[in-house]
Amino acid sequence: MQPVAVIGIGQTRIDEHWEVSLRDLAVEAVLAALHDAGWESADALYVGNMLSPLVSSQNHLGALVADWAGLKNIEAAKIEAACGSGAAAFRAGLMAVASGEATSALAVGVEKMTDKAGRDVTAALATAADADYEVEQGVSFVGLNALIMRRYMHEYGWKPADFAAFSINAHANAIHNPFARLRQKITLDDYGKAPMVATPINLLDASPVGDGAAAALIVPVDAAPRDGRPLVTVTGSAAATDTIAIHSRRQPLFLEAAHTSARQAYAQAGVGPEDIDLFELHDAFSIMTALSLEACGFAERGQGPRLGLDGAITPRGRLPVCTRGGLKARGHPVGATGMYQIVEVVQQLRGECGPTQVAEARIGLAQNIGGSGASIITHILKRD
Repeated sequence: MQPVAVIGIGQTRIDEHWEVSLRDLAVEAVLAALHDAGWESADALYVGNMLSPLVSSQNHLGALVADWAGLKNIEAAKIEAACGSGAAAFRAGLMAVASGEATSALAVGVEKMTDKAGRDVTAALATAADADYEVEQGVSFVGLNALIMRRYMHEYGWKPADFAAFSINAHANAIHNPFARLRQKITLDDYGKAPMVATPINLLDASPVGDGAAAALIVPVDAAPRDGRPLVTVTGSAAATDTIAIHSRRQPLFLEAAHTSARQAYAQAGVGPEDIDLFELHDAFSIMTALSLEACGFAERGQGPRLGLDGAITPRGRLPVCTRGGLKARGHPVGATGMYQIVEVVQQLRGECGPTQVAEARIGLAQNIGGSGASIITHILKRD
């Protein structure tokens, strides 16, 4: 397998794009990535998406986006792994280029979520859970995460307010990200007054949906242009699964697939948790931040909230987390989220993040979660 680099990135602002279609969002990000790289085309295109058949009445996204972007006769396919679809598309492009099957590949994550009523989108998101043994019982996706959070607090003695630092950090960072949906500061008092969604998850524990797309162009390192910008390479890529139903897991309060994929990615990259300069994690809900930090080796089990309370996760802390707002404040267009994480790590390694730039960032970790932890994909990128 040959080493690969990310030479172009593009993204749209996450918002309610009423006048923009699914295909237009995807193409805007794709063309931005090509422009950023100074390239005109690619050999292959992989589109990460979860909800298009249910929300946009559109499938066959590979051919749709390739056609609309003017990428004629190339290989193109849609990749679906629930909320992990963006990273799954990136991994598909990575493997195509690393294996030599393609000399360049575009990965784009795209989701259009605001064209349907909220109840319909909630029902569509629930398809990431077990239809027979979870959804059939009437539990929503946020409800499943609420059950996990409630058990976590019971086991380890935390209070809801102990999770507030995760959301406060995300919003503070999103203020400086022009592509983020929620660019406003929140306080501990705001968190305490937020209405409940599914106890103990309140509105400020939960990420907002939205429309958006993000893309990256992947090529072999030997083909990467030397244009004066830092070269960003992919040094680790791994994916793992767990049971789709939470109640079937051996350890419901531990993200086994996150631990497994992170361990494999660390081994590929020849690094450990102590070498990571920033972590773009999947903070769909505050409890997922705590579980991700623990599974990836940054905190002991049951101690994830401590990093937020100690200020370790800010851009100036020992482990900057969600430096562009994360899912919580940047927004969570589910099938696109994993690609936003990749784009944001590349921005950090290039030194393009302004007030939230991590000083001397060299190694970034991105982890995208599908469902309640059933599909988890981890990537490690490095500035050469």
